[in-house]
Amino acid sequence: MPAMMKAAIFVEPGRIEIDDKPIPDIGPNDALVRVTTTTICGTDVHILKGEYPVEKGLTIGHEPVGVIEKLGTNVRGYQEGQRVIAGAICPSFTSYACQDGCSAQDGGHHAHGYKPMGGWRFGNTIDGAQAEYLLVPDAQANLAPVPDGLTDEQVLMCPDIMSTGFAGAESAGIRIGDSVAVFAQGPIGLCATAGARLRGAGLIIAVDGVDERLAMARQMGADITLDFRKVDVVEEILRLTGGRGVDASIEALGLQSTFEAALRVVKPGGTLSSLGVYSGDLTIPLGAFCAGLGDHKIVTSLCPGGKERMRRLMQVIETGRLDLGPMVTHRYALEEIVEAYELFSHQRDGVLKVAIQAS
Repeated sequence: MPAMMKAAIFVEPGRIEIDDKPIPDIGPNDALVRVTTTTICGTDVHILKGEYPVEKGLTIGHEPVGVIEKLGTNVRGYQEGQRVIAGAICPSFTSYACQDGCSAQDGGHHAHGYKPMGGWRFGNTIDGAQAEYLLVPDAQANLAPVPDGLTDEQVLMCPDIMSTGFAGAESAGIRIGDSVAVFAQGPIGLCATAGARLRGAGLIIAVDGVDERLAMARQMGADITLDFRKVDVVEEILRLTGGRGVDASIEALGLQSTFEAALRVVKPGGTLSSLGVYSGDLTIPLGAFCAGLGDHKIVTSLCPGGKERMRRLMQVIETGRLDLGPMVTHRYALEEIVEAYELFSHQRDGVLKVAIQAS
């Protein structure tokens, strides 16, 4: 086994480059995974732009599909050579936060056990998945075997965007027959649309300004698509619901404008489920918030992780409930990842998700 590997590292704001790094050594609770396929997330673009700070020299990426190369001595129930994924959120499941049902906010062994976004380690606080090899901490809790017959691209969305998008629908408390508006049909918004359909929404309205994404939204289960370039979406959603508003809205972009629109279309007593990564302060409009007396719920979600979450998501795919394969629109080798970032960050050529083939 070689001593060095190729990895995409954060150099400085505006620069992510391929460089050589040592292949990680593993501890007794870890696993070393040879990455076969990974991808680029919108959060990675926030890192590239300097909008989300990480240490210089960190390997970026948090969506791994691969093969177990080496297992720590304490890891049971897995085999070297086995195909696996690991969630973008890889909690220890030993902290107070994890045992309180907030594993994405895992504070580890701190006295109180909570840390905002602490469960997100790959490409945030430890080296990530855009590399030839990846160290998976607490592997017993976080490695999920890939069912036979599923390709890398079929499960590539499970570690993050499928889990995150579904979490938006779950946190919204969508019930059978609910009306739902999903603002932004990027990869996470598309998965939120699919999640709303799977939870039994009776009317799903998808909002975006890119024709290809609106078409994909219909494929993912949207009943109505609205192009914000052509229509006042708040007025139109209120018209479509007879002035009542939707039972739930999902914000999947992270802008003041989409957050505010999502709030304006929610009925009194409804829920705004926020998935966006925001780069500045938010302002809540007084009228839409009914002066704080509208019985609204505003909830946020960070991608649930762990092997059971990944198993459930892969089962949805394996049984044919959902096919996210069409969302992979472009493919690159790991050595070409800088070019892939250029495409993805500027949203050119109808890109939705890129598959980065590491080996």
